Amino acid sequence: MYDETDGDVQVFDFEEIANYLLEQGSEVSPAEIHGCLSGLLSAGARPLPELGLNKMGEAIDLTAHGELADQIMQLYDTTAAALTDEEYGFYPLLPEEEADIDLRTTALANWCQGFLAGFAQMRSDPANLNREWSSDAREILEDIAAMSQATVGEEESADESEGSYVEVVEYLRFAVINLFSEQHALTDGEFPEPGPQDFLH
Repeated sequence: MYDETDGDVQVFDFEEIANYLLEQGSEVSPAEIHGCLSGLLSAGARPLPELGLNKMGEAIDLTAHGELADQIMQLYDTTAAALTDEEYGFYPLLPEEEADIDLRTTALANWCQGFLAGFAQMRSDPANLNREWSSDAREILEDIAAMSQATVGEEESADESEGSYVEVVEYLRFAVINLFSEQHALTDGEFPEPGPQDFLH
């Protein structure tokens, strides 16, 4: 995932964020963090980096500071921009293609777990309690819940596992864009105003 700002490209490296997490003694996956940020935005969180950092911390019980906090806030900002990109520039933050398929599949499941945690965090907000979602949106959430249990099939060949993984990631990518678009349409692009509690963590 990247963000082009005034000609500069901000690249988010899965392993770099993983190293920051290890330095802070956390076992949380970078995929879970990005999934959570995406879930927050898809359920109506305002695109304010500090708010995203704090809501994410509450949703997956992670207190980030220093370089890690900076990276997460930048990632939140970039994710918000990617979800509104007319060129569909949103991609889940997952390990590189060279990584073992088992590792990538586990990261995909972690991403979906994080997404559901972030989505639930915003759904519990009083401003969202009475919001109705379409049957398509509910089906997407059920699919993401199923993907949060993803594993590599024991009887699948390497090519079959790779093909399944690519298909699932592509489905997930557009599913999240659709969820975000529905939320955006329901609110006419307006987000609930954050309160002081949203910035306390």
